[in-house]
Amino acid sequence: MKVKEKITGDKKRKEKKDQKSIFYKMSLSLYKRVCIHKLPMFSSGQVERDLLQLYPGENIQCLKTEYYVKKISLVIVILAAGLVLGAAAKFSARDRVLLENGKIPRSDYTQGRTELQVQAKSEKGTRQFHMQLYPRQLTYEETDALADRLLEDLPDLILNGNENLGNVRNDLLLEEEYENYPFQVEWESSRPESISSAGAVTETLREPKEAELLIRLSYGDYLREESIPITLQPPDLAEEEAFYRELEEYLLSEEESTRKEAEWSLPDQWQGETIQWSQQVEDNSAFLWAAAAVTAVLVYLMSDRDLHGRLEKRKECLRTEYPDMVRQLALFIGAGMTVRGAFRRIASDYEQKRDKTGKKRPAYEEMLHACRELQTGVSEGAAYEHFGRRTGLQEYIRLSTLLMQNLKRGSSTLLERLREEADKAGDEKLLQNRRLGEEAGTKLLVPMVMMLAVVMVIIMIPAFSAI
Repeated sequence: MKVKEKITGDKKRKEKKDQKSIFYKMSLSLYKRVCIHKLPMFSSGQVERDLLQLYPGENIQCLKTEYYVKKISLVIVILAAGLVLGAAAKFSARDRVLLENGKIPRSDYTQGRTELQVQAKSEKGTRQFHMQLYPRQLTYEETDALADRLLEDLPDLILNGNENLGNVRNDLLLEEEYENYPFQVEWESSRPESISSAGAVTETLREPKEAELLIRLSYGDYLREESIPITLQPPDLAEEEAFYRELEEYLLSEEESTRKEAEWSLPDQWQGETIQWSQQVEDNSAFLWAAAAVTAVLVYLMSDRDLHGRLEKRKECLRTEYPDMVRQLALFIGAGMTVRGAFRRIASDYEQKRDKTGKKRPAYEEMLHACRELQTGVSEGAAYEHFGRRTGLQEYIRLSTLLMQNLKRGSSTLLERLREEADKAGDEKLLQNRRLGEEAGTKLLVPMVMMLAVVMVIIMIPAFSAI
């Protein structure tokens, strides 16, 4: 009895806690309001039938209210979560580093480089630039103190799609860090007006020009400088493309030259054109809101399917428990008990086991419910009829019909027929288990074939390699 009281107390405390939830209260208020209009989404006949079979003897109106209120609560929680996530995404999208005065504050060295996408707007049109804002450069003293923590990757290829260094038309890959090398790289151009230290080639070139790139590789006390000769070829660019290409080159150069300053100012004019800057940021708030709404609708629609699935599982349990229950009934009647006494004995034994283990069995719950009906004054025949009808299965309806016929006309063959029913149910259960086993074997056929193919590949590859 202590176990039963504990389980019941925990359930009541959980229900009471759920009812105190603000979402539960909102859902209950919403349900009461819309239920007045008798909307079809809150009056499904299938749902009522499933609830009655899942919770026999309970008040259907209370069951419906509790079911739909919990269902609405789940939808509201999903919508609220989507709203919060979308608002967070919207807020993060507003986290801009470009100030209204065209200045960009730099971060410190611990935060690394910042990806920045800006938009330049002038009379010549609009163009977007994807930039990398480097953190404030450390002083010599700071760099000397942090030198032992720096491991950099450095490059050995700079062509970046150009044919050769004697025919450079596109930007070279002159970065400060390259993968798989422990050096820190610095570049210097002999013609910064034609090619920057970042490797960006200007578009204003009219004829080929010779230039040199000075590369410095440093590693601790190690320092090496090499001069790389290159020939720059004039690109074929349209006027608008040349305008923005030169602007991009200027931005790269200015960003590099102002790394010791706290802010980087973008130009408000370029080659006589007024430029309006704005930052392009990714805003996923609308997607999150839409996803939350779609998820909420799907959850609401799938809840009825889940309820029906629970009912189908309950029916499977009823079918599984039917042979044992009929055998017990035949055993007690064969021992001299009446049908009513056998029902009470089976239900009482089950109730004691349930109170100890907390495990419920649908078939015996129905028998226990029938016994309670008998205690409240319901006639024995009506109790048996209700017992079969509540399950909704032909086996139990057949059993209840057999018991009612025994009450009305009496039958000396009741015990024999119960034993036949038990044998028949056992045979059906055996066939059902065999069918489930065959279905499981069929489902395992595809993965077994895939495993066979993998094994064949493992065996054949070394054999062909040896040939």
